[in-house]
Amino acid sequence: MKRRNAWLGVVLLALLLGAGSRALWLWLDRPIERVSIRGEWEYVSADYLRTQLAPMVQEATWLSADLGELRRRAMNIGWLYEVRISREWPNALVFELVEQTPVARWNDDFLLNPEGDPFAFAPLDVPNGLPDLAGPAGSSEEVLAYYNRLMPHFAGLALSLSQLRLEPRGAWRLQLDDGAWVMLGRRQHGERLARLSASWQRELSSLKDHIRYIDLRYPNGVAVAWHGETDFQESEQQGQEE
Repeated sequence: MKRRNAWLGVVLLALLLGAGSRALWLWLDRPIERVSIRGEWEYVSADYLRTQLAPMVQEATWLSADLGELRRRAMNIGWLYEVRISREWPNALVFELVEQTPVARWNDDFLLNPEGDPFAFAPLDVPNGLPDLAGPAGSSEEVLAYYNRLMPHFAGLALSLSQLRLEPRGAWRLQLDDGAWVMLGRRQHGERLARLSASWQRELSSLKDHIRYIDLRYPNGVAVAWHGETDFQESEQQGQEE
């Protein structure tokens, strides 16, 4: 009899604890009343971020909210590079947000971060002063890496690159200081850039405002097209290559 009473007591205690835990959970799992956002942002605003986050937590409750799913959805917000979410007593969620760092434009509708990953810039405006890069789908990392390799070369000539494009067939072309285009082609880039440097230092730098484009796709020289002219000025060229 005593054993039976002991088991009955244990069962009753378990029921009481279960009921208490259930009541405690329901008391704690209240609707989210406050969303805090933290971080330092140069391009996005707190108002923009709150507008994007608000629909995600509108019907969520504090304990039942799936933080992993919320993070996944928040990562789809434009300009966000990283999202961390935590609960804050008694009914708040805290979003720690890291924005993307744009280093270049990409194919008109996107920007690139330092890793070469594209992200949409709308509805915000494109920051000023970014180079314009373009290429086939999936080539953004390659194009950005090549741009970074080219920059020191042209900096030595007191030049910068405003555009760099990888054509579908693998040829490269670039624009100098929002001015002359350079046709680099698909092969022998080091040799061709060396010829460009020599020609630029020798005579072309003093004529840069008149140059329409420079074609380096020749084995022994360069070809220059001038604004207002359709013919090339040729220098030691023997048949065009790619």
